[in-house]
Amino acid sequence: MTVSEKGSAISSLIFPNDEEIYAKAIQSIKEISFLAVDYSIGDNSNIAIELDNNISSSGKFILSVDKGHIGIKANDEAGVINAMSRLVQLQLLNKGKIPPISMEDGPRFQYRGMHLDVGRHFFDVEDIKKYIDYLFLYGYNKFHWHLTEDQGWRIEIKKYPKLQEVSAYRDETLIGHYSDQPHQFDNTRYGGYYTQEEAKQIVQYAAEKGIDVIPEIELPGHSLAALAAYPELGCENKEYKVGTKWGIYDDIYCPKEETFEFLQNVLDEVMAIFPYEYVHIGGDEAPKRAWKESKFCQELIKRENLGDEHGLQSYFIGRMEAYLNSKGRSIIGWDEILEGGLAPNATVMSWRGISGGVEAANMGHEVIMTPTSHCYFDYYQSDHPEEPLAIGGYLPVKKVYNYEPVPEELDESKWDLIIGAQGNVWTEYLKEFSDVEYMAIARMIALSEVLWIEPSQKDYNRFVKSLSDHAVILKSKGINIANHTNDISPVLRTKLVNGTEVILKDIPADSRIEFKNADDPNWKDLTDSIFMLNKSGSYSFRAVTDVVEGKPYNINYDHHLGVAAEIELKEIPAARYSGNGPGSLINGVKGSNEKYGDKEWLGFDGNDFEGIITFKELQDISKIELRFYKGEGQWIYLPKTIKISASVDGKEYDILAETNEIQTDDKVVNLPISVKANNIKYLKIEAVNYGVIPEGRQGAGHKSWLFIDEITIQ
Repeated sequence: MTVSEKGSAISSLIFPNDEEIYAKAIQSIKEISFLAVDYSIGDNSNIAIELDNNISSSGKFILSVDKGHIGIKANDEAGVINAMSRLVQLQLLNKGKIPPISMEDGPRFQYRGMHLDVGRHFFDVEDIKKYIDYLFLYGYNKFHWHLTEDQGWRIEIKKYPKLQEVSAYRDETLIGHYSDQPHQFDNTRYGGYYTQEEAKQIVQYAAEKGIDVIPEIELPGHSLAALAAYPELGCENKEYKVGTKWGIYDDIYCPKEETFEFLQNVLDEVMAIFPYEYVHIGGDEAPKRAWKESKFCQELIKRENLGDEHGLQSYFIGRMEAYLNSKGRSIIGWDEILEGGLAPNATVMSWRGISGGVEAANMGHEVIMTPTSHCYFDYYQSDHPEEPLAIGGYLPVKKVYNYEPVPEELDESKWDLIIGAQGNVWTEYLKEFSDVEYMAIARMIALSEVLWIEPSQKDYNRFVKSLSDHAVILKSKGINIANHTNDISPVLRTKLVNGTEVILKDIPADSRIEFKNADDPNWKDLTDSIFMLNKSGSYSFRAVTDVVEGKPYNINYDHHLGVAAEIELKEIPAARYSGNGPGSLINGVKGSNEKYGDKEWLGFDGNDFEGIITFKELQDISKIELRFYKGEGQWIYLPKTIKISASVDGKEYDILAETNEIQTDDKVVNLPISVKANNIKYLKIEAVNYGVIPEGRQGAGHKSWLFIDEITIQ
């Protein structure tokens, strides 16, 4: 991208009214309510658009704003739309005026996608249009619309009215996080669907902005809602009900001829609504239990020489691909469609890391990269303790910005098969459209730069300033964009000086740090990047510039004997759940009651916990409080037993207390234990992992996790 400034600003766009290309450009900016673009049609036009075959590639454009006139040259309509997007963005950021500028730009990748799941939570037509507006504004050209799920079928199919009457509604919805046990529900019927006319309206709206809509009709898994309406399509003789909680259901389409007839009829109506050549058929998270237990499926595997249930899935996907190919369409599927052999003409979305993308590209297939590590925008974007509930994970905007879609492992001769990348927004925990905005927009802007510019041109400091500018403008228009670029994330470290250090690392550029505490509610400048906590109380820290205030980071500090000690662990925690290191357990700060992945909780995958705390000098202790996390839906179990021992020399230990398995429904367990020990130097805490998860529970057969937080010593 090259940019230079010149000329004078323009306050409105005036189009001529005699050519189709102008009408297309006008349509791209009409009806975008939050932009309020000032445009008109008249004889004294200030805009000229020219299709120029000399411009090298699709989507590329040359834009010039000078002396009251705007010139756009592009290879095709995609380039014109991209230029209009850039003009609108310039006007939005410059208080309604387009500054003088000369630039040549074009996208790096042909596929620039954003996804939205409406199966878990439903958003109305105007919300979907607004989402498309954001895509237009930030240079995306594909909208992946996830329309069917276990928890709801969202598109009208006239041949099968029960999909509207039954599949579109669930009896109730899970409250809180899936990992909370026992599960709680709201006892409220929930749902909705888009009529075919509404869907066509959205497709047309997107087309006017240069965006293709890719519908996703999930198969063979994630099909519980459809089975609730048409149980004969399943493998089991039972009643199916639309899913009311998240996660993966065993229920799956049975590969019978009547199932294929049903899906072909569904896709016929879908193809009549969505003209783009691609249809997404899912293919992910398809449990095989029902197929393994089905006499029909086992006979089909033997008759067709499919080998196993993975081969049966490939057979299923291949049947559907052949049908869509016969209609002039192509399929996209999640990377599980590689299992058992890839359908011959499929495009793969690689979400379980990058290996699926590399494998598919090496087989000669086009690939869209969308790994959870960089492209799942339902993950937490900040580790701030007050972030709204999310599915889990951690994906800050900086990590999105630094993403490179072309894997290092892939041979250069295959690079052109990586056609782009996509951000995914799953909505289990996004009930309102404002929640979608909060989780998606900032990271959408970051991924846009990944998809538009070469890696050598990226500059994170420049991007941070740009994102802040966008956030100020969008927030002023009532849009719930998150901007965590000016947030701080302190590191807490215990010191053998009777306190805990707050280390303020990675301070945002051009920012200063302020702090306050409960004794003095006024913000004051912090002149050092290290702050010592040695008195119990509430403390707050934030980064500020002249225009932006970062979100305050609040610390509730409880001074206790362990803060002045050292701790050594027999087994190290899992790398992704290692907090601020072992010292997290004795730094006087408790972790979140909701998020076991924050900097205070330590997670042990299948291992027991053993920690030895060494005091600076001999201590008398009377009480120890241990803190554990329970999330059986996430395979996190409380310890089977706990033992506390003390020693003077670190060799011979006396047992102070033992407990058996803890019985509670609480998600976070604060376990006080009375002890009596005088003149001790060493304190040993042992917690035995629950072990293998029993049958009938989520994760059965796997080792359980053990999560421990603050060890408070008095």
